[in-house]
Amino acid sequence: MADTQTSSRISPDTADGPASVPRHVAIVMDGNGRWAAARGKPRTSGHAAGARAARDAVEAARRSGIEVLTLFAFSSENWRRPRAEVRVLMDLFLRTVRKEAPELRANGIRLRFIGARDRFPEALQRGMRRAELLTAENADMDLLVAVDYGGRWDIAQAARRLAEDCAAGRLDPADIDEDRFAAAMSLAKYPAPDLFIRTGRERRLSNFLLWDLAYTEMYFSDILWPDFDAGALAAAVEWFGGRERRFGRV
Repeated sequence: MADTQTSSRISPDTADGPASVPRHVAIVMDGNGRWAAARGKPRTSGHAAGARAARDAVEAARRSGIEVLTLFAFSSENWRRPRAEVRVLMDLFLRTVRKEAPELRANGIRLRFIGARDRFPEALQRGMRRAELLTAENADMDLLVAVDYGGRWDIAQAARRLAEDCAAGRLDPADIDEDRFAAAMSLAKYPAPDLFIRTGRERRLSNFLLWDLAYTEMYFSDILWPDFDAGALAAAVEWFGGRERRFGRV
């Protein structure tokens, strides 16, 4: 396996020097389709294997002391995939939410979905709301699942909220700064990601958390997502522990 890394954000308030365990890890889970194709299987089997890998990643993250884990499950661009594949993804997503929510509750993990979500089938939207309510009192780790999410959408919806507040007289445009803008973003209640991981050999952000990744450490892995196990996550966290984060300072 060959991994390459480039540097980027957490929180500028973090002390200088070597990092330790990241508080917040964000992952683009890439490679399900290629994993299935390499085995002569349909892409849908790759998505099922990817769902199992996601469960393992959540368990490994909790054990390692990570406070927030954000998984990119379905982007706003994924609607462009073949309709049959999207239908299978929606069904798999609903079954996964129903199955995993009680386990998350039992393990102290609070689940929240970020993204537009209004284009999903109503049954799936209800399942998402129920899962969020079921785990709302948990506090051991926050699991954020990005669905129908895009970084540009996130920035645009934040700008729209602020524009509406200005038009209603609730906000003076002169008071809009980076902190005010960040407070309108999807990750407003959470620390910025310390570590970004993308699996599957690609080296791009794919419109994920564009505002939030300004100083995040970037880790790109050649491992296809269904094969990204606890050991692979531990290797990424270990690499992060060797980084010296200066946030523009000397």
